[in-house]
Amino acid sequence: MKIVIVGGVAGGMSAATRLRRLMEDAEIVVFDKGPYVSFANCGLPYHVSGKIEKRASLLLQSPESLHRRFRLDVFPNHEVVEIDSDKQEVVVKSDRGIFREGYDKLILSTGAEPLIPDLEGIGEAKNVYTLRTVPDLDQLIQKLSSSKNQKATVLGGGFIGLEMAENLALKGLKVTILEQAPHVLASLDPEMAVFVEEELRKNGVQVLTGHSLKAFENAGQSLLLSNGDYLESDLTLISVGVRPDSQLARKAGIKLGFRGGILVDEHYQTSIDNIYAVGDAILVKQEISKQDALISLASPANRQGRQVADVIAGLERLNAGSIGTAIVKVFNLVAAATGLNEKTLKSLQYPYKVLHISGKDHAAYYPQAKDMTLKLIFSPNDGKIYGAQVVGEKGVDKRIDVLATAIKAGLKIHDLPELELAYAPPFGSAKDPVNMLGYVASNIAEGLSQTIQWYELEEELAAGKILLDVRNPAEFKNGQFKDFMSIPLDQLRDRLAELDKEKDYILSCHSGLRSYIAERILREEGYKVKNLDGGFSLYKMVHPEKIRY
Repeated sequence: MKIVIVGGVAGGMSAATRLRRLMEDAEIVVFDKGPYVSFANCGLPYHVSGKIEKRASLLLQSPESLHRRFRLDVFPNHEVVEIDSDKQEVVVKSDRGIFREGYDKLILSTGAEPLIPDLEGIGEAKNVYTLRTVPDLDQLIQKLSSSKNQKATVLGGGFIGLEMAENLALKGLKVTILEQAPHVLASLDPEMAVFVEEELRKNGVQVLTGHSLKAFENAGQSLLLSNGDYLESDLTLISVGVRPDSQLARKAGIKLGFRGGILVDEHYQTSIDNIYAVGDAILVKQEISKQDALISLASPANRQGRQVADVIAGLERLNAGSIGTAIVKVFNLVAAATGLNEKTLKSLQYPYKVLHISGKDHAAYYPQAKDMTLKLIFSPNDGKIYGAQVVGEKGVDKRIDVLATAIKAGLKIHDLPELELAYAPPFGSAKDPVNMLGYVASNIAEGLSQTIQWYELEEELAAGKILLDVRNPAEFKNGQFKDFMSIPLDQLRDRLAELDKEKDYILSCHSGLRSYIAERILREEGYKVKNLDGGFSLYKMVHPEKIRY
């Protein structure tokens, strides 16, 4: 059998090497239009700052090494420009001319390409870059080394945009992030993204959200914003997203779907026999919503490449979809998300509940414990976990991976306290924050606690409810609400006479834990109360302008 693979990075090379392990006699040919195959594109931003010192570290394999170990015929700088599905041939263009190559099975792993907005003056701009490939990296490095660059602008506040902002800042440039959406990192909800924005500003990066670029002027040195302001920029990096590189598939008559993604079945088969597709170019099922989605991440692409190889080799493998687990480091902060966020759930009109907790990456009494904020979104009806987000300095990766595994395994909120996670003081807590998410979610689902979210507080108070802060007065030096009454938790039982059972109360403390204890005390005594989820600390992060000192 002869298998031709178009695209030699994550999905394509995973397919090629797996096929060889399963089919020693197969002829396996890989064409890639770029000069490099099997390179670490996720590591590209870190070479900009020198965090990854050697460029060669990003080049994982060469055509020669792949042939020696796997007997793969790998051809860089060979662009497949046409598919003749009737003859089962591809048309290839290279420096040796145009030729045809036959196949029994064809795998498309053409990936995604950067979105380049059609902006006035972009054609005349001399300092605009993207970062998707090694040649992109080389051009950027040359720009940084060959001219005096003081100001850089990153268009887009997604994962790559933030990584580039950090590494350009570490390189010594004054960096501005320009993001059209209300906040950076669209996979996070706003109250979680605000931690990231604060970290960026703390490290000298200017963050302009709710702004878009209208035009390039002065050969790209001046950027005209949508509000009429100007930014001066020696270097502008476009990172506003990617789209499927599906032109080859479209030209061949392969069916496409949402945003041009290639439609595949549960075995990665396209609409044309013997043609398969994997990676960033295909549509997958979002496992929770069951809707078509484009999820451009390295781990799913590698998994899909392996699975399509199994399918071609005769093993039963199913394309289950993806939940979109992702993580990013921004200076000293880490942010991660998995599953669906609130914005998506609202658009789907799913009933859901939300909770936030604060925790430590390991036992608080062990030195150098760091804070984390965790968010869980779940169904109040059956306890299904819809999504989770975590921000903090350390331990974020462990928690998001556990929660992503729980979602993949179909675990419910009531299962989270049952997870037996490794514990010793340097590594975690006896009740890990993931366990605590389960406890708090169960309390909400079972009616032991009623919560409101940070964005509901103003409306609740306008309706006549009273805000009762159960923090100790000494904590007020760190800020306080503008209008509230105060009874410290440890005095609450002795001061019940100060409260009115005919009135409704919103309880708050620093993080929501002490106010939950107060909630239980008052509910047992017949008072009408709700708990401000995430407490004062979360509200202060989102609405610093509404806090007084």
